[in-house]
Amino acid sequence: MVIIAKLRMMLDSTHFVLEGGLDQIMMSNAQLLSGINLFPLHYLIQRLVVEGLGFIMSIFKQLLPSRLAYRTSYRASFSFFHSSSDTSIQVHSQEQEVVIALGSNVGDRLNNFNEALTQMKRSGIEITRHACLYETEPAYVTDQPLFLNSAIRAVTKLGPHELLSVLKKIEKEMGRTKGVRYGPRPIDLDILFYGKYRINSEILTVPHERIWERPFVMAPLVDLLGSDVDADTVLCWHSFSKKGLFASWQELGGESLIGKDGLRRVLPVDNRLWDWSKKTSVMGILNLTPDSFSDGGKFDSVGSAISQVRKMISEGADIIDLGAQSTRPMASRISVQEELDRLIPVLEKTLELPEIEGKLLSVDTFYSEVASEAVSKGAHIVNDVSGGQLDSEMLRVVAGLNVPYIAMHMRGNPSTMQNSENLKYDDVCKEVGDELYECVRRAELCGVPAWRMVLDPGIGFSKKTEDNLAILMGLKRIRSEIGRKSLGVACAPVLIGPSRKRFLGEVCDRGSAVERDPGTVAAVTSGVLGGANIVRVHNVRDNVDAVKLCDSMLDQVGRSCTR
Repeated sequence: MVIIAKLRMMLDSTHFVLEGGLDQIMMSNAQLLSGINLFPLHYLIQRLVVEGLGFIMSIFKQLLPSRLAYRTSYRASFSFFHSSSDTSIQVHSQEQEVVIALGSNVGDRLNNFNEALTQMKRSGIEITRHACLYETEPAYVTDQPLFLNSAIRAVTKLGPHELLSVLKKIEKEMGRTKGVRYGPRPIDLDILFYGKYRINSEILTVPHERIWERPFVMAPLVDLLGSDVDADTVLCWHSFSKKGLFASWQELGGESLIGKDGLRRVLPVDNRLWDWSKKTSVMGILNLTPDSFSDGGKFDSVGSAISQVRKMISEGADIIDLGAQSTRPMASRISVQEELDRLIPVLEKTLELPEIEGKLLSVDTFYSEVASEAVSKGAHIVNDVSGGQLDSEMLRVVAGLNVPYIAMHMRGNPSTMQNSENLKYDDVCKEVGDELYECVRRAELCGVPAWRMVLDPGIGFSKKTEDNLAILMGLKRIRSEIGRKSLGVACAPVLIGPSRKRFLGEVCDRGSAVERDPGTVAAVTSGVLGGANIVRVHNVRDNVDAVKLCDSMLDQVGRSCTR
């Protein structure tokens, strides 16, 4: 009864203040100390209406430690939502979720990011999410090179000032000097959020008061969130802005800023930054297999394969996708060595072609050894139909290759993907979105940044005809479902591969795969207008024309990631 009375007193006040741990609160009849200021009244009321009194007790359990262990020599103010009076305090050493912004405009900017991420991992900062990658015009001091900007979410047991010290050490070791404020720097690492705390000390302010006016900070920050608020920590972050993070981002211009005003969302590939939103890319398929469903055995010699590469490039292909393992339904799996024997001679000869300059080469494989060897020979992209599920080493290997990774949705493997269990969906777009996101999460935890991911919903793989049609019509819905968990992942490039698939034959009554090109053009058109960024096709010429028309229509109305 005493605790209930105290809770009522707290609801009568403007804010609800807790000090000490749960044990102390219970032992002292919920006596409140000064120094940690929690949740505004309107938030408490909102949660109480939904969840009842149990929510209040959950705050005690989730937010407050039973002991306060981390000591700091800095005189600081730590609070939830609102600053408290300046006081020397201790912060518990349990893991805290943090957000760290990255920026670079000196030297190899992407390599600087990769090195900074590596050093953070070695220093007790476990990275869990990555934002998209942005190339941005400099702010404040404008006479300097363009920046790369991004951000990461992580968990750490480092205290806030320990974390600051680690980041400053990384900056120094990577060559950053004091220099001009807002001037060029090889790496810039800033703490945007630290747990649920506001921090104001002599050397650290979290969140920084100018976050809300900087699109190059807000864009990657919003990427790290989902449209659904999935944790109290994230709810705290939203509260740090008077209007909430989403409203603050929209006030700056939101998604309409991307692609203009010095803010480009890019994917790093082949020593350049690819802005995939400007133009839909056409990926030409080259099957080096004797048993592919469409053209098996047609390009099984190096000479015939190279002739087809030249033909596809002349017809306008942006990417050539080399596949040496059939993934048609019920296909038999070949060994790593046999796949390499088919692939590498064609890959090497393709790279010698003068006309390959400016084009991209992807390797279609689910074997990590094949991916590694192909990239070492010059391939630019790894295209994995299994999303890392058929080779336990794939994600770890791709993380070290530093190339884009196309993760496709598939249940089971090519031999089992069309069985009845793998074809069960209650809501195919929602489930494909959820399962693709889980694939990305696994990849991120293995070290593959979200800014290197391409998503493929897997048309024709563990899908019935009606499922494939729903996906073609529902790409925006799939992005939206992913966006509930990660707005950044929802804006990743999307690839579709309907070319000559069986569902087109069923709908159009075309038994032969090569008769399905008109149906393919229609499917590609629907997909591009629905938000696809890359189309994977056999017939390059006709689909290049379809894509050009779609792009022209989209340019008329304006493009966005529609997350």
